[in-house]
Amino acid sequence: MNYFLLPRIALAFVLTASAGAASARDQKKAPAPEKRPSVKVDGAPLDAKGGVVLSYADVVEPVQRAVVSIYSSKKVREQLQANPLFRQLFPNLSERERTEEGLGSGVIVSSDGYILTNNHVVEGADELKVLLSDGREFVATIVGTDPKTDVAVIRVEAEKLPVVTLADSDKIRVGDVVFAVGNPLGVGQTVTMGIVSAKGRSVGILGDIGGYEDFIQTDAAINMGNSGGALVDARGRLVGVNSAILSPSRGNIGIGFAIPINLAASIMNSLVETGTVARGYLGVTTEVITPDVAEQLGLPKDTRGVVIADIIPDTAADKAGLRRTDVVVSIDDHAVTTVEELRFLIAQMTPGSIARLAVLRDGRSQVVNVTLDQVTERPDDLLTGVTVKALTADDRRRLSIDARVTGLLITEVAGESPYRSQLAASAVIMEINRAPVTDLPSAKEALLLQPNRALLAIYFRGAVRFVVIAP
Repeated sequence: MNYFLLPRIALAFVLTASAGAASARDQKKAPAPEKRPSVKVDGAPLDAKGGVVLSYADVVEPVQRAVVSIYSSKKVREQLQANPLFRQLFPNLSERERTEEGLGSGVIVSSDGYILTNNHVVEGADELKVLLSDGREFVATIVGTDPKTDVAVIRVEAEKLPVVTLADSDKIRVGDVVFAVGNPLGVGQTVTMGIVSAKGRSVGILGDIGGYEDFIQTDAAINMGNSGGALVDARGRLVGVNSAILSPSRGNIGIGFAIPINLAASIMNSLVETGTVARGYLGVTTEVITPDVAEQLGLPKDTRGVVIADIIPDTAADKAGLRRTDVVVSIDDHAVTTVEELRFLIAQMTPGSIARLAVLRDGRSQVVNVTLDQVTERPDDLLTGVTVKALTADDRRRLSIDARVTGLLITEVAGESPYRSQLAASAVIMEINRAPVTDLPSAKEALLLQPNRALLAIYFRGAVRFVVIAP
């Protein structure tokens, strides 16, 4: 079985003679307003009681008006010559550029034009067009993206748009009826029905980029093109944003995944208000406690939780007095049984807020209150704390970079970045895993070729050198 993020459907390929591909960062972005979108929220749980329902048409029709199709286009550069020396000496002869078009879905959440979708629907796009169910078409701008949750927010300049009401996704239950709404395979807007099959799924789809997963699993039919579409409950309230499927054939087999709306809305508000996503940071390394480790720590063998293996100095955990071998069993009364659960719960909390950790120390239960640090992840980060941009003519003149050098310019390496001893600002990443990179999407794709270790060709101060990193 294979997991697939639901990509934009490739609709057409047009070869052009131009050179230099653009990225999503080059296109015009909507300025981040000071206040979050005004959305409708209904947090009441579904009532399991009721008579036989013969039609959900009245529930589905309003949702259909708020679900849109998103058409994207982006320029993709192709290598015609495999010899790296030839590519450096004759860049114009070794590359050609084509335009790739794709299709995804989105959900209007505010009447003034804010739309929730997936990061992978808009990533790398030079142009975005949004088609409403009533036939109106708008050019959209990217407000912000968060690859680590696969959430993106775009906006169209319009007023009084139809919207969907947000539910409280924490209150959904396995067995609740749900509907998936989107534009699968480009056939037109489609509604499929199923149930919530599972909650809190972490399946490793975003693992290569250190992502955060807490998926709703559903058997409502989801196919390519449903990316970014709505998953709604039997009242027509948005409970999730469709994102991925598990399939041996890239087609629906009844195992689909949606981002819970509570998580997606939180990311949206952060992107709209600040342009970034600020996540809580604890400052520990942990592992799941095993029966053998539990016995050595004087705990029952059936103890469930995660044990702290190390504490990073001067972090929130260090300042709060957490210790190595402390076993974390819950955070704010949410049980913690896996490393992923601890990481996700902390990341969802606001930096500066207090996390209440229930821990087992020396066989005794106690509570440790931790004031969380902040980890701010920016949309232009290629690696943790490493910000890049497409190399421009002005950059070449300013930094005296050889005209034959192409790639991504490192604009900043943060002090807390684990790569600060290997990478430096003003260096140019020419290749990753022997693949040329010219924009952020191609660089991230190249990193996935060898997710555990990556070989970077770096141009810095007039020389090319190779650096091996662990992404």
